[in-house]
Amino acid sequence: MKLGVLKETKSRENRVALSPNVAKSLITKGYKLFIEDGAGSASSYSNEAYTNAGATIVSASDIYSNAEVILRINAPSDSEISQLKEGTIWMSMLLHKSNPELIEKLAAKKVAAISLDAIPRISRAQSMDILSSQANLAGYKAVILGGNEMGRIFPLMMTAAGTITPAKVLIFGIGVAGLQAIATAKRLGAVVEATDVRPETKEQAESLGAKFIQVEGTKVETKTASDKDLIITPEVIAQISEGGYAKEASADYAARQKEAVNKSLFQADLVITTALVPGRKAPVLITEEQVKQMKMGAVIVDIAAEQGGNCEITEKDQIVVKHGVKLVGISNMLSDLANVASELYAKNMATFLDHLSTAEGFKWDMEEEITKGTVITKDGTILAN
Repeated sequence: MKLGVLKETKSRENRVALSPNVAKSLITKGYKLFIEDGAGSASSYSNEAYTNAGATIVSASDIYSNAEVILRINAPSDSEISQLKEGTIWMSMLLHKSNPELIEKLAAKKVAAISLDAIPRISRAQSMDILSSQANLAGYKAVILGGNEMGRIFPLMMTAAGTITPAKVLIFGIGVAGLQAIATAKRLGAVVEATDVRPETKEQAESLGAKFIQVEGTKVETKTASDKDLIITPEVIAQISEGGYAKEASADYAARQKEAVNKSLFQADLVITTALVPGRKAPVLITEEQVKQMKMGAVIVDIAAEQGGNCEITEKDQIVVKHGVKLVGISNMLSDLANVASELYAKNMATFLDHLSTAEGFKWDMEEEITKGTVITKDGTILAN
């Protein structure tokens, strides 16, 4: 089967769908691999590295004409869709729930569109989960980026001139990105607090050294002997995650969470927001009124900037100062970690390909959970909601 890797055309995107190491492993299994000229350059992968792995360097038009499967990180543009042949298999992130027009165009071209961001969060799909592997890096990068923008250091420092107290870091959202942000900030010596609408994340946050901010009026089930009497109330059950993602909180819960975190928010030196709801605009967790009450010189790194931002006044792809607070809205910070981000994405992609196909072709087992969840269009039909 002929696989083609196209260069990314999205603004500020330096990643590539396959690294030379992963390309070599696929070629060893019998796949034929074609790489667009320069596709890996921004990720520090040369054409020579791909040819040494056994791939062939070609033009984009050659890939559109000859590849049976096209691999990318981001969804195709309208002009790229127009170049796709009927029956081509396109594999990338598609964010299909929030891009219905894109899906309709792919279906109209009779392209089999497979979305990597739709891989279900089940145990046997963990090695294919590109959202987790990329979010892990985003959590790390958010802390480093925030530290660079702060006017202070993270750790406690005792000097002859006096003592510098540790920075206070507050993290909204205790998913993959949030957990990595906690771990990174703690390693750097910060005092870390974290909050999430899912009360079951309390134990995870505390295991990494963060203080969990609990919403008043809710109780959290834990495994410690001293907390055996704690229960999850029906109201909190409504907030618990679906498929590994947080649901959007009720207005009442959101109001009480806001009240609970305000004290920490107003004292924080660095705030990192990571809350996303699949297929929807990111929930607003920090209002402009709250920003006005934060410390002068504080920094907010909004990982959700690309989906509207968790802070009401975040500006996408901008670093701005408002009300004395620096707002960092870089939408694709993974682009600055392109080499390692591409390697992890490529490993997820290769494992996913192994699941869906052999070197001879795709299995198309549409009753199997992972296949069913990720094949968005096929034979002109839209299969996923």
